[in-house]
Amino acid sequence: MADASSFVQLSPTTLAEFLMRDQVMDIGIRPLWHHIPRIAGPAYPVRCAPGDHLMLHAAIYRAPAGSVIVVEAGDLDYAVAGGNVCAVAKKHGIAGFIVDGVIRDIAETKANEFPVFGRGVSPIPGGKNSIEGLNVSVRCGGVLVTPGDMIVADEEGVVVIPSESCDEILQRAVDKAALDAAESLEHWEARHRARIEDILAKKGFRESHEVRI
Repeated sequence: MADASSFVQLSPTTLAEFLMRDQVMDIGIRPLWHHIPRIAGPAYPVRCAPGDHLMLHAAIYRAPAGSVIVVEAGDLDYAVAGGNVCAVAKKHGIAGFIVDGVIRDIAETKANEFPVFGRGVSPIPGGKNSIEGLNVSVRCGGVLVTPGDMIVADEEGVVVIPSESCDEILQRAVDKAALDAAESLEHWEARHRARIEDILAKKGFRESHEVRI
């Protein structure tokens, strides 16, 4: 089966061409510090109750090295992780966090170069009281994420590739990336212009010099 080292070479932009809309997280899930590196890895999904972060804190000791911990947080009011949790996750080989929620200590996390994607930052910590799902299917950024799905995330967005489709999607994306790399801008422009003009003609577009105010 395709592994993370192959997927990390591919932009979410390339991968998204071969995925359904519901496999791409919404634009609210974004990098929480600048110049964040691309990450890829199998999902280790967890669910946290509102105002609580117990299950994420449990996950950093249970998720296999190389995993991306994907969090369905219960709200946007309480941070599910801070600097120490992110540092320990990095120490244990976790590739990064994707959080449908907020975290805190972002300056510390950036300085430690631990990749975190989420909806924002809050200084208020959650509690440790509620047992919820650990390594179970969750919804994050509008996408259903199941254990083992491949996550690829960078500044272009976050995509979720179902584990059963990884080999097929990887091959198609690798082929597309190779074609793109081999094509000059001039050749792309020529093909693009011809395509656009053909579409305009088929739809009955006519040039007009009329100025509308």
